[in-house]
Amino acid sequence: MKRSYFISAVLTAIPLFTWMKIKATHVLQTVKGFKVPAGQARFGVHYNMKGVTLNRLDIKISGKDTDGRLAVFEQTSLTYKGGPPLHIHLNQDEWFYVLEGKYRFQVGDDLYDMHAGDTIFLPRQVPHAFIQLTEKASVIVSYCPAGRMEDFFAVTSQWAIAPTKEAIAGVFADHEMKVVGPPLKAD
Repeated sequence: MKRSYFISAVLTAIPLFTWMKIKATHVLQTVKGFKVPAGQARFGVHYNMKGVTLNRLDIKISGKDTDGRLAVFEQTSLTYKGGPPLHIHLNQDEWFYVLEGKYRFQVGDDLYDMHAGDTIFLPRQVPHAFIQLTEKASVIVSYCPAGRMEDFFAVTSQWAIAPTKEAIAGVFADHEMKVVGPPLKAD
């Protein structure tokens, strides 16, 4: 093959490969709107966490819908005076909107009491935790990017017995998080 033909073929192929890459990216996200009815989960699976908390999480918008850019869950909180350990998300920002009940959040060194209608933003790399302060409580929680949170909730739903602190820390680490302290106390 002559050099000029080779160069011409390569230069002609570059736009094609660029288009294919862009097209492949868009194939990985949902291109049509959808509705998730109240009380249901995006793919019909309710994650019933065990060990960290006993909360139920329903995917409302999956990372599969957004090419990993966003995941949104509805969390029905079933752990009165409980919550996750102080932890950081290595690569994700997190956002909560309180639907019902009362929570206390720690973000860095700051504490926030949260009620229905309140919103809180938890930046990546900042230690945070929360505790449920009422018997009934629920939130909408989102992760940006989605990261491995759907898988995290799937794993913690499969625990049959209370895990050790080491097992909890290991599952957090496997899902791009790091435990950096104990859970908050209600008092």
